[in-house]
Amino acid sequence: MPFSAIIFDVDGTLAETEEVHRSAFNETFARHGFEWSWSRELYGELLKVTGGKERMRHYLQTTHPGVLDRPDIDGMIKALHEEKTALYQTMMSEGRVPLRPGIARLLHEAKDAPGIKLAISTTTSNGNVEALLIPALGADVMDWFNALATGEDVTAKKPAPDLYLYALSQLGLPPQECLAIEDSVVGLRSATAAGIPTLVTVSAYTRDNEYPGALAVLSDLGEPDRPFELIAGDAGGCAHVDLSCLEKIHAKAGRG
Repeated sequence: MPFSAIIFDVDGTLAETEEVHRSAFNETFARHGFEWSWSRELYGELLKVTGGKERMRHYLQTTHPGVLDRPDIDGMIKALHEEKTALYQTMMSEGRVPLRPGIARLLHEAKDAPGIKLAISTTTSNGNVEALLIPALGADVMDWFNALATGEDVTAKKPAPDLYLYALSQLGLPPQECLAIEDSVVGLRSATAAGIPTLVTVSAYTRDNEYPGALAVLSDLGEPDRPFELIAGDAGGCAHVDLSCLEKIHAKAGRG
């Protein structure tokens, strides 16, 4: 199978955004007088639940179940999440979070490469994707992508395959011609359930996990002057990830 597309996750993969998400949740809770404070340890556990509203509901169910009996609970969670999202986007517009090593370089290379399509598959919102990428790469960056699948587009979020299946439908490609780049077990399960070979670059919240089924597990994409660390799998003998490296990794998936 030819290598025709790269599908990127966002949070933790393109940038270490989770601490900004956590800060935005905590500040939103405090503004409304809720004594809910998500520590790094707790948030790491909550990340196993994808989707902000779903994460809040899970937190309440496990720690404050009585709150879920409020007749306005659905509207309350929706309103809190909308406020948190607006706050997150404001924080991101201040340029708080740089892209991870190799991301900008690989995106620039891929967008100009004939025969390669770019896509995003993320449980976060379209607005959050733009809040990250536009300050980092310019106002036209969203035009670089041939497909955009966000949490607003499907009902079943990761680890269900729906987001990746939606991205594939936009790309018009079979899964075997694509390669997903993820940072989490949940994301890996989502991509592989859709039949897409997957490369993992671990993030601050996911580096201690195991990734069965990943083609390779790396510290990040690396740079020519700063190689990545190979944690598991086979990276084709590369020291940093570029299109040539991805083609080698993808070819190994086809032979696997």
